[in-house]
Amino acid sequence: MDKLKIALAGNPNVGKSTLFNQLTGMRQHVGNWPGKTVERAEGTFNYKTKEINIIDLPGNYSLTAYSPEEVISRDYIINEQPNVIINVIDAENIERNLYLTVQMIELGANIVIALNMNKIAEKNGYKININKLSELMGVPVVKIEANNNEGTEKLLDTVLKSAKNPQNVQCRLKYGSELTEHIDEISEEIKKELKLSNMDPYWTSIKLLENDSIVTNAVKDSIGNDLLNKVNNVKKHLKDVIGDDCEESIVDARYGHISGLIREAVKKPALNKKTRTDIIDRIVTNKWLGLPIFGIIMYLIFQITFTLGSPLQNLIDEGFGILGEGILGVLGETWISSLLVTGVIGGVGSVLTFVPIIFIMFFLLSLLEDSGYLARAAFVMDKIMHKLVGLHGKSFIPMLLGFGCCVPGIMATRTLENKKDRLVTMLIVPFMSCTARLPVYLLFVSALFTEYQSLIIFSLYCLGILIAIFTAFILKNTAFKGMSSPFIMELPPYRIPKLKSVCIHTWERGKGFIKRAGTIILVSGIIIWVLSSLPMGVEYGSQESITGQIGTLITPVFEPLGFGNWQTAVSLIFGVIAKENVVNVFGTLMGVGDEGEGLEPILADMFTPLSAFALMAFVLLYIPCFATVATIKKESNSWKWAIFNIIYSMLIAWIVAFIIYQGGMLIGLG
Repeated sequence: MDKLKIALAGNPNVGKSTLFNQLTGMRQHVGNWPGKTVERAEGTFNYKTKEINIIDLPGNYSLTAYSPEEVISRDYIINEQPNVIINVIDAENIERNLYLTVQMIELGANIVIALNMNKIAEKNGYKININKLSELMGVPVVKIEANNNEGTEKLLDTVLKSAKNPQNVQCRLKYGSELTEHIDEISEEIKKELKLSNMDPYWTSIKLLENDSIVTNAVKDSIGNDLLNKVNNVKKHLKDVIGDDCEESIVDARYGHISGLIREAVKKPALNKKTRTDIIDRIVTNKWLGLPIFGIIMYLIFQITFTLGSPLQNLIDEGFGILGEGILGVLGETWISSLLVTGVIGGVGSVLTFVPIIFIMFFLLSLLEDSGYLARAAFVMDKIMHKLVGLHGKSFIPMLLGFGCCVPGIMATRTLENKKDRLVTMLIVPFMSCTARLPVYLLFVSALFTEYQSLIIFSLYCLGILIAIFTAFILKNTAFKGMSSPFIMELPPYRIPKLKSVCIHTWERGKGFIKRAGTIILVSGIIIWVLSSLPMGVEYGSQESITGQIGTLITPVFEPLGFGNWQTAVSLIFGVIAKENVVNVFGTLMGVGDEGEGLEPILADMFTPLSAFALMAFVLLYIPCFATVATIKKESNSWKWAIFNIIYSMLIAWIVAFIIYQGGMLIGLG
């Protein structure tokens, strides 16, 4: 079977990922680009006689190298040379989207335009003549609806045809006689240099005139300063003749070209026509209503998650209890049965009982994300963040991602242009309640709170946000003084989420939780079991065991916080590896309980509601997991900020837990 390599390119929020998921289904994998922390999605599928390998390039607005995403997209197109690039365009925002298209045409890429979300555009008054647009652009244009596979077959047929007969349409884009003449002149000089054979001469000429630092350095390394001196002379000459800088002239020419295309091929709606998105946004982004609506929506998510997930959690818990009894019945009281029942089932099983709840939460968050609402949350938070701490709403996006996992949340800070904003945001993301902490909350809430369970969990999420804002305020007024960059964020149109897309997003995020349970949590459980069984002859999980001795040694640190028992101290140590380990340790030390009972009755005897809440707050705020610390180091390129985060978060966690417990005792809540 013949193989093809194609890439998906386009602006953010145009439906690239939806199309990617429709084409690949579960035949995909997600990782990072080599040497980068930008996520890479790649998949394969078969169509007719071809095996197609597809890469979802990072969403960006241009190929000018200002961010890692733009560099990756550009480098991939240049160096990997895919057979075809599918350029996904939002029909309702076609004018803005075409700027990236024009740049890829300059690059000499073999492009097929996938015009997406046409039904919404037509409903809002846009009429696009795709035949005319294709004729003027010199590339195929296919209408699709990525969320329901409409037009996908025609798109793939066009891709196969374009792969067989690639087109180069660079000559269609001109910059005026004076500028074009000098672009051609520089191109001829570059053609003579074999060392730059993988970089298109015409495109390289444009980039040199645009002051692109990456291309300039590449030319300097390969050719030397002679060509760059000629380019500088051309810039001065054009400044005298045209009156504008070359960069401005090139940008104006591109937009002028796009404007001409739009006039010929697109009929726009009247400017005063209100869309469904406009009407909804008047409510959900209202300065008075926006924040309460966001709070209500998040609370409902926790309420629905807990209501639907708890029965399933109990069912799985009972299943593991029965499994443990069955193993003991077959193997008897041996060290193998102890390892399997106490170390594996007691540890990993205690964590896996929360799988339904984790997946339900991810499903609901994916619904919000695909509908377009989560972008509004960042918009709503803009004024609050800016006034209180000097950050803008764009910093709230990594914080939102931190609710899933802090690692991608910290990675997302690379989209912030201001270095100080990036570092501050990086240091506050770990205070977001990631899903690894959720099993801890759920375990203690189930054990010690019979009422208001959703409200208690919701309050922990709010506490994390408040501590993050407080930390940002301190940092922005001490170590990171300075103005934030302006906040410019696109709000995508509202859409009805598609079940398949939401399910794929849910699985992509949730499978990481299962993977950790099968690797990190399993290994941790076995280590805890071994340490709890040694030295030889001691009662398993007793205070005389190694774990008991370690826990006893550090217990005094936690006594003022209300959880001064050695089991909790050990669980917090292992929780630094992965927060699920807090549950894992309790499960491993105490097994599944006598006669298959769960951990809840045991914990209810060890804690009061007040001390349990103080412990949950401590787990929320104390040292983030190893992966998060390593990501801070990598993204900041310094151990200084990673170590600062460890010390600061531990200090904050202790103070907050102390205030909660001692304050509660003072007012009689103990």
